[in-house]
Amino acid sequence: MLIEQTFDKLTTLQLHGMVEAFQRFAEHAPAPDVSATDLVGILVDAECAYRDNRKLQLRLKNAKLRQQACIEDIDYRHPRGLSKPLMLDLANSRWAAQHQNIILTGKTGVGKSYLACALAHKACRDGYSVPYRRFSRLLDELAQARADGTYLTALRRLAKTQVLVLDDFGLDVLGAGDRRLFLDVLEDRYGLSSTVVTSQVEPDLWHGVIGEETAADSICDRLVHDAHKIKLSGESIRKTKSSLNGHTKSAK
Repeated sequence: MLIEQTFDKLTTLQLHGMVEAFQRFAEHAPAPDVSATDLVGILVDAECAYRDNRKLQLRLKNAKLRQQACIEDIDYRHPRGLSKPLMLDLANSRWAAQHQNIILTGKTGVGKSYLACALAHKACRDGYSVPYRRFSRLLDELAQARADGTYLTALRRLAKTQVLVLDDFGLDVLGAGDRRLFLDVLEDRYGLSSTVVTSQVEPDLWHGVIGEETAADSICDRLVHDAHKIKLSGESIRKTKSSLNGHTKSAK
C-alpha cells in the first residue's frame, strides 16, 4: 500500500495525531530495532497526545480566562502574604477533585485575578472544565436568561462546569433579584463542583454586601464553609512593577 493512501485513510478516520507521527517516521529511515508492535505503540501514543492537547485547547478557549496566567509564573518575591507552599499544594488541583472552593481577597492590584486565572488554567490542564466570569457580568447574563426564558438552561450549563471562577465579587450591594440568582447558582453546584471567588471584601463582611441576613447565611454557608482562603496584603503590584517599555505589568 502506498504511504500517501495510508495518510489519506488515517485523515479520513480523523486520526490526525497518527498522521503527524507517521509522517515524521516516514521522513527518516526506519530504525532497524523498531518492530511493528513498537511502531503501532508510537502511533497510538501520538494520537492520544494529540487528542489530549486538542481537548485542553478547547477547555482553555471555553474558559475565556481574563489573563494568560500560569501557576509556574506566580511571583512570590513581592511582599503580599502569599504562601508558596499553599499555592504549590493547590497546584495539584486536588481541591477541584474534592469539590472545594477558593476565596482570594485583598486590595486592588495585589494579584487576585491573576492567581484565580492561574489556578483555573492549571485545572484546565488537569482536565477540568472552567468558565471565567466577572461577577457582575454573570448576574447580567442570568437576568437576561430569565427574561428570555432560558434561565434553567443557563443554570444547568453552569452546574455542569467543574470549576467556576467569579471575579470581583462584592463591588456592589446585591439586590433581592441578584441574591436569588446567585443562590440558585451556588445551590446547584454545592458539594458537586468548585467555585473560585476574588473579592476586595473579606468573607466576614459579606453579609453586608449580600444585603439580607437569611440569604447571606445561605450563600456564605455554600461558598465560604471549608473554602481555602487566601488573604493578600501589601501594595499594589501594578504600582511597584513596570515592564521595560514603561507600561504597567499585570499583577502576578
